[in-house]
Amino acid sequence: MATRSDKRQAFLDALTATNKSTLTRTEVRSVAKKLGISTPQWFIKDESNKVSRGLYKVPSAASAPASAASIELSAQVIPMTKTEVSSGNRIANVTTDLEIENLIPSQYDNYVPFGNFEDVLSIVKSKQFFPVFITGQSGNGKTMSIEQACAKAKRKFICVSMTPDSDEGDLLGNYVLINGQMEWRDGPVTVAARQGAVLCIDEIDYGAQNLSCLQRVLEGKPFLLKKKNELVVPAPGFTVFATANTKGKGSEDGRYMFTNVLNEAFLERFPNTMEQEWPPAKVEEKIVNKELDSVGRADEVFAKNLITWANTIRNTFAEGGCDEVISTRRLVHIVKTFGIYGDKKKAIEYCLNRFDADTKITFLDLYTKIDAGIDLNATPEVIEEVPVTTSEEQPF
Repeated sequence: MATRSDKRQAFLDALTATNKSTLTRTEVRSVAKKLGISTPQWFIKDESNKVSRGLYKVPSAASAPASAASIELSAQVIPMTKTEVSSGNRIANVTTDLEIENLIPSQYDNYVPFGNFEDVLSIVKSKQFFPVFITGQSGNGKTMSIEQACAKAKRKFICVSMTPDSDEGDLLGNYVLINGQMEWRDGPVTVAARQGAVLCIDEIDYGAQNLSCLQRVLEGKPFLLKKKNELVVPAPGFTVFATANTKGKGSEDGRYMFTNVLNEAFLERFPNTMEQEWPPAKVEEKIVNKELDSVGRADEVFAKNLITWANTIRNTFAEGGCDEVISTRRLVHIVKTFGIYGDKKKAIEYCLNRFDADTKITFLDLYTKIDAGIDLNATPEVIEEVPVTTSEEQPF
């Protein structure tokens, strides 16, 4: 009859037979299941076997732990490097959450598809490399459409937001200092390419002007990590979406400050450019109603008034009559604020405070003309405490 030590040795031998340097918790359990043994808690709980949360290294010398009677107590220093074991001449990589977490996004119950969603979904489902540039006003659902398409198609999704300081190292990878040693960490672009994920580069025109490091990536071809001298071959399914408030030509009206004029050769690497418009009124009304339901404030009249108000402002903006718009995102902000305070006027006012005083007053005044139930000059009602009465005595 096999002893406990024999079973543990058989398990370690099975780990080695996988020819992998690291295994996830699921893979560890799978190996144990094939051997007909229970989950090896003795292996999982041993800190020396952990690389990071949910990731374990395969011991280089696969031998079962000695019995308690034969263990010699001695001081050991175990480096917490969070690295994969290097193979051959390849430099070890730092393991990050992007490599061990579930990258398939959750479906958002309140999401209502519109605009280019079906086209985005077709690209995501095809698993072809087909870069797309999506442009449109802030807060009209560009990034969410890509995320929710990936959620529906069960595809891995990685989104990186650009800043003026984003550089090649932030995107492709760089060396980082861990426990006194320099280790390599893949950037989000490289991780997405290795995993065959859908990559979204959010606000791409807000990033550094020199994005030439992405040109090879946008061709779907193997690209070089120059600092590491490694050639990364994108896995099947990898593709790139980029979102921006401009078309890569800068913002002449100053509404989107610090956006850059993108290189023409860079923009030419996107086969398609999609223009994301505001949702149609009926669709946006459905979005607002869903959000109202989710915060326990169902009110179809309020939803209709908000949509009428927002579209009136957008039309005025398009004609040059005002400098601001009410986005779909801001309507959702109003609904969530209303859910907290239960006061429509306060919800709208708080969500308009980001605008200058004249714009705020004008927008508030316009809403009162649409919704006669809101009075800008009304003072908060003082509620006096009254004795608790029985239900028969209640006037309502």
